[in-house]
Amino acid sequence: MTSSRKNKTLLIDTEAASALELLKDGLLAPATSLMNSKESQSVLKTGLIDGKTFPFPFILAPSGKTNIEVLKSLEIGEELTILFDNKPFATLIVEEVFHIEPSERIKHIYGTDDISHPGVLATMNRLGPLAVCGEYKLVNKSTNQNKQLIEEAKKRIDAKHSTSLVMAANPLHRAHERLIRLALENTDLLVIFLLKYSTESNLDYETRKESLDFFINNFLTKNHVVVVPLESSYIFAGYNEIIIDAIVAKNYGTDRLTIGRNHAGLGMFYDCNSNKSIIDKVVGIDIEIKVSSEYVYCDKCTTLVSKNTCPHGQHHQISYHGDSILELLELGLLPPTILIRKEISAQILSKLFPNRFKNLEKLYYDILPVEGLLLEEHTEKDFYLELMKLYQTTSLT
Repeated sequence: MTSSRKNKTLLIDTEAASALELLKDGLLAPATSLMNSKESQSVLKTGLIDGKTFPFPFILAPSGKTNIEVLKSLEIGEELTILFDNKPFATLIVEEVFHIEPSERIKHIYGTDDISHPGVLATMNRLGPLAVCGEYKLVNKSTNQNKQLIEEAKKRIDAKHSTSLVMAANPLHRAHERLIRLALENTDLLVIFLLKYSTESNLDYETRKESLDFFINNFLTKNHVVVVPLESSYIFAGYNEIIIDAIVAKNYGTDRLTIGRNHAGLGMFYDCNSNKSIIDKVVGIDIEIKVSSEYVYCDKCTTLVSKNTCPHGQHHQISYHGDSILELLELGLLPPTILIRKEISAQILSKLFPNRFKNLEKLYYDILPVEGLLLEEHTEKDFYLELMKLYQTTSLT
């Protein structure tokens, strides 16, 4: 006779669901399962799993009064249903429930527990004092199409080497373009992992993907770039971000990872009378990590240059800060084309400010040059592109 008793349930958020999916897809190896208390302590002490770098314990410790009560009541061998968006996401056979210190875990992820640090407070609020481990199965698990996409791209061009970039492209600016071009020069296939955020405080994924596709399809060689979505969760945060990036990139099948000079977590530290970066802590992960130069626009060189080679100094250099470029766009302003392509600016503005103009056709024909007498329907994106041409006109003779 089948028991009618329902499993106890645990509620998780988008970030936890994303991390559990990454683990099941084999993308976080050497981590292959939720860790118990002994395994967690070993990783905290050594930073290693089977001799390979992993920066912190992989655990499930969701916050919330109801979750904590459920975790306290669990018994070894009991089946637990994990809910995401109020729907069954996974089932787990309980191996152990153990206490953790949330503030210590925060320090291992971010290097600090100061709530003024970006991300610390959000992670603190979603982290509880009890962790559960055990074998789990995802409900309605599907094949990871992105792994197949990369393998098919490799076969299509018989790629011997593949390089990866992890970026938000929020928005895609000229320095991003230079980084992509340089990475592509030294590899057969370039895999761009485009971050997807659990909260849309940034440009949404579709808008950023459209910008990237425009650049790839119009300005790069065909069949040598693949864009793969990568859910951005708390495990990618803090000063260990590069390590997790490298682990995921390797498990997706790439053998090189290129990162920008201003990549989060690249900060230097002093050890045994020498300067090192977080890259020097990566052990046993067979992937080459290359740090690219920082690129700026120099008004003396009148082009995009590496800070390593430009002799003119900061007072002649314009840096590429995505948050500042995005602020201009969010205010409805067209950034200069030395910062971002006009086509991409036009695309983003048309998404941020739909139906912005009272009478677009009248405005279009009143202030822009029009060829012939045939009236055509124009989009807001068309208008921004033509307006940018006027901005670039300097002669009144």
